[in-house]
Amino acid sequence: SSLTCPHCLKQSNTFDPFLCISLPIPLRQTRSMCVTLVFSTKGQRYLRVGLAVPLFGSLSCLRAMVAEEGNISPDQVILSELYSTGFQRSFSDDDDLTAVADSDVVYAFQAPPLYSRGGSAPHSGYHHSLPSSPYTSTAGPDGQRLPPSGTLSSEYLNQGGSTKVLLLICSTAGSGQQAVRFGPPFLMREDRSISWDQLQQSILSKLYYLMLNGSQAQNAGVLFKIRVVGGSSSYSYLSPQDSRPLYHPAVDRALKFCGPGGPPHLKLVIEWEHKTKECLFGSIQEEVVKDAESVRNQQQQHLQQHSCTLDECFQLYTKEEQV
Repeated sequence: SSLTCPHCLKQSNTFDPFLCISLPIPLRQTRSMCVTLVFSTKGQRYLRVGLAVPLFGSLSCLRAMVAEEGNISPDQVILSELYSTGFQRSFSDDDDLTAVADSDVVYAFQAPPLYSRGGSAPHSGYHHSLPSSPYTSTAGPDGQRLPPSGTLSSEYLNQGGSTKVLLLICSTAGSGQQAVRFGPPFLMREDRSISWDQLQQSILSKLYYLMLNGSQAQNAGVLFKIRVVGGSSSYSYLSPQDSRPLYHPAVDRALKFCGPGGPPHLKLVIEWEHKTKECLFGSIQEEVVKDAESVRNQQQQHLQQHSCTLDECFQLYTKEEQV
């Protein structure tokens, strides 16, 4: 063994004879994680990829790996949980990798650009993707009526210029824990000063290609509830009676809840009554997600028994330690 004084740099070498020695075995430093990539290219299908992520570290590492896999900037990547009941958490770079369990369903969305090639502001309701969605059997409970909103909109505190907000949207039949998600999630950028009717029409325009008969949705009044996800443990809904629903306090809380890494965004769950959903969309289910070859490769690689060489054990045993 060798010991060096950090002050005088004097080195002491000790040689101890031995007949046997116990060597440490290097442990695996990565684990397999599946992430579903969704790109902003029109017509791009959903693709689940397998990644070998470090056991420890921050979510910025996962964001960088996803960006490299999709050949996009890490600043465009939105990491969010998406289950059959809708959105759950969004992950920021401050979060730890241990916060993501193996069973968590993580989606990586590519945010649309802020400006078009001509340098002008983006078109309202920029559509995110048009994945294929088969019409197969599904069922969901009836939703409940929208509860009255007892809080005033923050529009009275925000009378200044208009601002854009990035919306991450999915649809469910029913509400709460009994909700059943259908159709693909999508991203769009909207002005916060728009009315409920304008917001509803913008959402319907993104879902029109999925409808059995889109004309039935025209001039039909309030067709769904809009639930805000994030910023509060309780359910918060936008009110159709609010002249500027995107200035609701729940929206402000959710936007402030977005941590560093990726663009600030607002997750919205569109809750349809079961009868309305069946009438407009039929029995459509969730989007079709294809598995890349890396999913099987990473799972098989991490299921195999970890092996190492005798030289690697000696390298770990003789590794320099800082006191």
